[in-house]
Amino acid sequence: MLLAGALCGGCASWGANSVVPIEIATPTEAPRPTPAPIYVHVVGAVVRPGVYTLPAQSRVIDAVNAAGGPAPGADTEGINLADFLRDGAQLYVPFAGTPPPPSPTPLNAPKTAGGAQKVNINTATAAELEALPGIGPVYAERIVAYRQAHGPFKAPEEVMQVQGIGPACYEKIAPYITIQ
Repeated sequence: MLLAGALCGGCASWGANSVVPIEIATPTEAPRPTPAPIYVHVVGAVVRPGVYTLPAQSRVIDAVNAAGGPAPGADTEGINLADFLRDGAQLYVPFAGTPPPPSPTPLNAPKTAGGAQKVNINTATAAELEALPGIGPVYAERIVAYRQAHGPFKAPEEVMQVQGIGPACYEKIAPYITIQ
């Protein structure tokens, strides 16, 4: 009995002086804001042409599917279904055997001194970039790939960070590019 009392007494005193384990919180990554949706105007050879709201980073195939898919007679080989879309873009899906219509001109698009439309290097497709002097398919694809990997250019001269575009090339294209 004495032993039982000693054990119980020891338990009572140990419980009073015991260390209570604490829970250690592990840091968690802060939630990232959800990017705003984009609006794309899908026209041409699709089932339901119209303006569609899509998640940021959507691709051309997503817009075509949102418009009900390709219409009979659509030439989907005439467009890059894997290309990224941009907010405010118009996507034209051609019918087989018909050339695409000219691109619509934004109302507030910057102009060069001669009145020609400037190319926005943050939103232009590879084909639109090829219209710049000295920019062929390889450099155009490099600009698009750089932009997708690093985000939009913050200043036009940042295009010189793209492999192969140095000061001489930049001097040729500077009057014709914008980031707006």
